[in-house]
Amino acid sequence: MSGFRTLLYKEVLRFWKVSFQTVAAPVLTALLYLLIFSHVLDAQVQVHNVRYAAFLIPGLVMMSVLQNAFANSSSSLIQSKVMGSVIFILLPPISYVEFFLAYVVAAMLRGLMVGLGVLVVTGWFASLSFVAPGWILVFAIIGGGIMGSLGMIAGIWADKFDQLSGFQNFLIMPLTMLSGVFYSIHSLPVFWQRVSHFNPVFYMIDGFRFGFFGVSDVAPATSLAVVAVSFLVVALTTLALLRSGYKLRY
Repeated sequence: MSGFRTLLYKEVLRFWKVSFQTVAAPVLTALLYLLIFSHVLDAQVQVHNVRYAAFLIPGLVMMSVLQNAFANSSSSLIQSKVMGSVIFILLPPISYVEFFLAYVVAAMLRGLMVGLGVLVVTGWFASLSFVAPGWILVFAIIGGGIMGSLGMIAGIWADKFDQLSGFQNFLIMPLTMLSGVFYSIHSLPVFWQRVSHFNPVFYMIDGFRFGFFGVSDVAPATSLAVVAVSFLVVALTTLALLRSGYKLRY
């Protein structure tokens, strides 16, 4: 696994060298979301008998984890392809499993670092309880793994930066923004509640939030099952693409 360790070190160093952009900037963005939405709605809205600011914080943390995990693996691959440096990763005898693990673990690390930063910064604005910290950690890790894998699929598929932007703007952004980050799905009409249950990101957000308050829109075991199956499907798809060499070796 020496190839895995070396590639993981390279991927972590890649985002850490520009941490002001890759870690600090997303934390600031999440803080602005909290300041704006809580200022407008905190006095008028309660969800699950929880202040709106407190309800919003776990959603923002998980959204930051997911978006940054996707951004890390996708941006790394597309940059390597456009600059032509991907050949230096493909030439050494690194198996496609090591390749997958290095990119996904690095994406998870960036996502978790940003999520922790968001939690520390926003935690000053509302009192949070940690009813089930194990659920928090499990959903954060698996969610980061799913988005890291999706980022690899996007990076492999895209040939240009605008194609990657399209993948992010028309798939990842709607899935995260319409997943219950800013609201409980019980506040939606029945039709849209049913539609929300087809969004795997909804289960990531809902299960993650359960770890803080002990209440959720769906049973956490159900959310964990959906998220685990989603990770398995996305990971196997990514491994199949890497094994075939699609748009990387051929």
